Amino acid sequence: MFKKILIANRGEIALRIIRACKELGISTVSVYSKADEDSLHVRFADEVVCIGPGPSRESYLNIPRIISAAEITNAEAIHPGYGFLAENAEFAEMCEASGIRFIGPSADMISNMGDKAFAKEKMQQAGVPTIPGSRGILKGVENAKKVAEEIGYPVILKATAGGGGRGMRIVRAPEELEKAYATASGEAAAGFNNPDLYLEKYFEQPRHIEIQIMGDSKGNVIALGERECSIQRKHQKLIEESPSPAVSQELRERFIEAAVKGAKLVNYQSAGTIEFLLDGEKFYFMEMNTRIQVEHPVTEYVIGVDLLKEQIRIAAGHEISCSSAYKIRGHSIECRINAEDPDNGFRPSPGRITNFHVPGGPGVRVDTHVYDQYNIPSFYDSLIAKLITHGNTRDEAIRRMIRSLEEFVIEGIKTTIPFQLKVLNDPDFQSGNFNTKYLEHFLAKNNS
Repeated sequence: MFKKILIANRGEIALRIIRACKELGISTVSVYSKADEDSLHVRFADEVVCIGPGPSRESYLNIPRIISAAEITNAEAIHPGYGFLAENAEFAEMCEASGIRFIGPSADMISNMGDKAFAKEKMQQAGVPTIPGSRGILKGVENAKKVAEEIGYPVILKATAGGGGRGMRIVRAPEELEKAYATASGEAAAGFNNPDLYLEKYFEQPRHIEIQIMGDSKGNVIALGERECSIQRKHQKLIEESPSPAVSQELRERFIEAAVKGAKLVNYQSAGTIEFLLDGEKFYFMEMNTRIQVEHPVTEYVIGVDLLKEQIRIAAGHEISCSSAYKIRGHSIECRINAEDPDNGFRPSPGRITNFHVPGGPGVRVDTHVYDQYNIPSFYDSLIAKLITHGNTRDEAIRRMIRSLEEFVIEGIKTTIPFQLKVLNDPDFQSGNFNTKYLEHFLAKNNS
């Protein structure tokens, strides 16, 4: 096992990794920007290194500074968390070249599975259902027109190196395609330094289901159930749960079989997630995330496995310790508490927290790096806390979440808590009657 790990991240995920390391007897090093010097991930690490000013490109995205911090503190491994450099193949490669273990898959795996066209081709080889569309990268707008004609409108253009909704355009008619292609390609080039696109059939009202996988260096791969991620705004998730209210045991087994086949074919090692679109009883591979997910706690609650500790053990060369013969234990829901103003287009709301009280009681977990009088910097993602509840049934988990959101006090800034309370009390959400368009319709209904 590692003796010391550097955490190349910030906020709640950095603190989450520190906790896992401490329980494994591993010393921790936190890197931080000057804007984060008062964050809890700085306070609770064994050692800390300042790596630059507030802007991410000068700190958390500065690979040489992070590698130097690991070298001067004699850290044996680096955990990237999620976001920032977590799926950066160059960073993983530089870690290995410096003799530092990257806690995640190999640089080649990150690069290959981050290329959505390549990943789709591999899943097809594994027999995993994929969305009808182009075979690999489009060769130009004429190629896009031909594929769209073959599979039928509506279609969606996607950046092969994309994420977070950037480089994506929905096209519902042939006359819209040329302009959409130019816009998506330009956005992809600006955002990812790669203008390449691929095209797929667009499903109007699917559900977004993801499968948590674990693979080790001995060739073992297991899937740890599904997460329902359909409650999202502009491709950013706000509420997640496990298990999905739309997935039967028979469908779950099909999902798991497909995910394990795909992960085994590419010899996946580490924690990862395979994401699918569910249209009725049919599902289709969408993409693979080669990192730990923001919403991993709901899986931890219902499966009873510490995914961060498992990921660290695998990186140290151990076999997967959890069994595929698990039973789903009740139901879990996560709300991402963001420093945003829902009444003002979800505009970021940085600033000082003047009053802070977290909920408690049975089946309630709060992952956060903030506290009373903490000043939220303006440089980073607006996520400030994750509230997770667990119950014996979905209804109990929902009621517990409503009670916990009502107890959660954050003053001095705007947060998504009031909005999430409205969603949790909505009859359609409570009955499980929703899809990826739910929030779009919910906002329209509540703003009319």
